[in-house]
Amino acid sequence: MENCWDVLEWLGPDTSTSVFMCLNDPSDLVRASAVSRSWRRFVILNGFSKNLCKRICPEISNFTRVIEVRSSERSVEVGSSSAIEWESLEREHKVYTNLSYCLVSPKGKKDCIVDAISASSTDNYPDERIDNTLEPRDQVDTRPSYWSSGGQVDPGVPETLTYRLISRLCIVDEIKIQPFKAFFQFGDPIYSAKSVRFRMGYSRPSQGTGSCVTDGYAKSHADADDNYSWMYVSPEFPMVQENVLQSFKLPRPVICIGGIVQIELLGRVQKQAMDSLYYICVCHVQVMGRPLSPVLEVDIRGTVGNSVLKYFPDASFGEDEARESRWHAFAARIRHLGAGRGWNLNTFFDP
Repeated sequence: MENCWDVLEWLGPDTSTSVFMCLNDPSDLVRASAVSRSWRRFVILNGFSKNLCKRICPEISNFTRVIEVRSSERSVEVGSSSAIEWESLEREHKVYTNLSYCLVSPKGKKDCIVDAISASSTDNYPDERIDNTLEPRDQVDTRPSYWSSGGQVDPGVPETLTYRLISRLCIVDEIKIQPFKAFFQFGDPIYSAKSVRFRMGYSRPSQGTGSCVTDGYAKSHADADDNYSWMYVSPEFPMVQENVLQSFKLPRPVICIGGIVQIELLGRVQKQAMDSLYYICVCHVQVMGRPLSPVLEVDIRGTVGNSVLKYFPDASFGEDEARESRWHAFAARIRHLGAGRGWNLNTFFDP
């Protein structure tokens, strides 16, 4: 066809780059790369898919490189100094295009918690342990089900609840918490916090193991930071003193690299009449998001900002749904069987 020209050539590389950097939807980049071979080459060479992921979710910057892993082939590194050829750039484009769709898609959203790791304090262990917050009901077999902090004279003393997610790589955009209403106390007091804040990251290598008694104590009286590296800290959200499942939406989707979420409960509002101490009690917690396994996994190489993103093209998100559902059901049965028996549940859930 005569009198046709390529808009990219007409605009020039600098202006064209500025235009493409204004695209905020992964679908727009896919459509642009499908216009012609030259447009596709321009999109891939300039890494627009990766840049879009980083704009949506800055945690992407922690991935120093990408590895593609096939079941029948040797792993192929993407983005390293020895792999700057076109094939490598094309693989990187594929990986980040996939990830960008996951970041903006509402599909597959679910409660991602698989295990309760520890609480900063527990008033009456194991009856008021953190595991109770995984039970959606506030009563089980006519008994109240909730976690309670230790009592404090100072209402400003914070508490933390730490959880493990179903995958070491999850997109999280919302956390739900239900304060506990003590229906067995006069006036039905609600032991909520004043506000909440959330941290996401990974667990550091453990230094040895302890006995069941030691593990139980550690689970109910855990230090907030000694065992974890945090890669994201949320703003502070106010909590209302109501016995409802309260939703706290994050300002943007967050990739939880490492699969650990910690809830900071800041400030106390309710004093218990019998001892005049302040408590915080929670009956249910959900971390809403989307696990990225088995298609995407992460290999954390010791320090923050030194993570390797693994891409498994032979896997699919759909095939993992049934396995996750069965695992959640199994975990729920184990927690129910272990209730009141003093079992060390970390034996079942630690990876």
